[in-house]
Amino acid sequence: MNHPAQRRRGRGRKLFTTACATLLCCNPTLSHAAETPAIQSGDTAWLLTSTALVLFMMIPGLALFYAGLVRSKNVLSILMQCFALTAVLSLVWLVCGYSLSFTGDSGFFGTWDKIFLKGVTPESVYGAQTIPEHLWFAYQMMFFLITPGLFIGAFAERMKFSAIMVFSVLWSLLVYVPACWGVWHKMSFFGLTNVIDLAGGIVVHITAGVAALVACIMVGRRGGWPQTQMMPHNLPFTIAGAGMLWVGWFGFNGGSQVAANGSAALTVVVTHLSASAACVVWAVIERIKIGKSSALGIATGAIAGLAAITPASGKVGPVGAVCIGSVSAFVCWFFCAKVKQKFRYDDSLDVFGVHGVGGFIGTVLVAIFASPVFGGLGYAEGMSMGSQLTTQLLAAFYTIVLSGVVSFALLKGIDATIGLRVDAEQENQGLDLAEHGESGYNA
Repeated sequence: MNHPAQRRRGRGRKLFTTACATLLCCNPTLSHAAETPAIQSGDTAWLLTSTALVLFMMIPGLALFYAGLVRSKNVLSILMQCFALTAVLSLVWLVCGYSLSFTGDSGFFGTWDKIFLKGVTPESVYGAQTIPEHLWFAYQMMFFLITPGLFIGAFAERMKFSAIMVFSVLWSLLVYVPACWGVWHKMSFFGLTNVIDLAGGIVVHITAGVAALVACIMVGRRGGWPQTQMMPHNLPFTIAGAGMLWVGWFGFNGGSQVAANGSAALTVVVTHLSASAACVVWAVIERIKIGKSSALGIATGAIAGLAAITPASGKVGPVGAVCIGSVSAFVCWFFCAKVKQKFRYDDSLDVFGVHGVGGFIGTVLVAIFASPVFGGLGYAEGMSMGSQLTTQLLAAFYTIVLSGVVSFALLKGIDATIGLRVDAEQENQGLDLAEHGESGYNA
């Protein structure tokens, strides 16, 4: 027989359970809250900040970085391209880009369910996250617009503005969207699961780097290159832009954790350490090879280290970050200084050599440095260093094929219709005047 006190406690628990159930049934808000993650102010604040930081990477960061590297007669054309891509691709993201990247499954893309943000309200929460869906839309929009912003540097000073805009919009929908959808939404990229890419080594850097290589070859070399040296007209612009990119990358990588927590903190730390290591290694290489370390070299090294750590930043520790940054500096320097000269492709601002190669390095090396042996955070269940390395290599290969084939087809079509390149007279005059009727510097 139960003791009276036990019977009273049992009745108390039953009454409490009944009361809670009644309260949830009578209050739809509480019932919904029990099923849907609540929006957390701390996570929301961090991602709002990260969204601003990634936009800061594009305008003014990337715009100034590239503008300083071209000749003075083309400075406005680069700034114009960065600003125009920011505006146009933001609207494309609203119309269909977001819906095709982050909803449903239609085989190779998402669905059309959220075109024009249909059905999304201020109370909508993205998936199982703790942020408003509007904020997720805005944060991912910045990745969508900066990716084609990267490859415009490869064919700088010679491609038509109209051709750049058409190519960028179509490429974004046919290359970026399926890569984003497969890697970050469906979590199955051409049948590969457990692909590691926190912030875009595959989705951003390899896709853009391959497009840059294909485009610079198809558009052709600048008149006079490589016999005539085409020196940067304003290195202070470039150094300032590189600094802005470095700062903004904290939001690019750290924000991709979608939470204000220890993982985001570690991501910021390894991002910074990779860039720092790459700076030092690039400067040392130049010191050995040419006797002096250049400001342009140390800035380029920083970008190489940042590109390489992007896919790995959620999985590696400080030691892994330093190793990835160091390797990226050496290999990217080799591609920029040796491979480009050997094969004579005019990648004007070394987009392929820095972003494409750097993104590939980070995508592959994360399989090694994610190991706890190197201070990494380990692998998904059932994965080992060997299987992860295979997965990363295959994911990189599929991305190279996707971006390469689509880029080639699009550029062929554009060249056959509106044309890719300005004529020789316009190129000699400079795109600022030829394409925009303005001059960056007036007496």
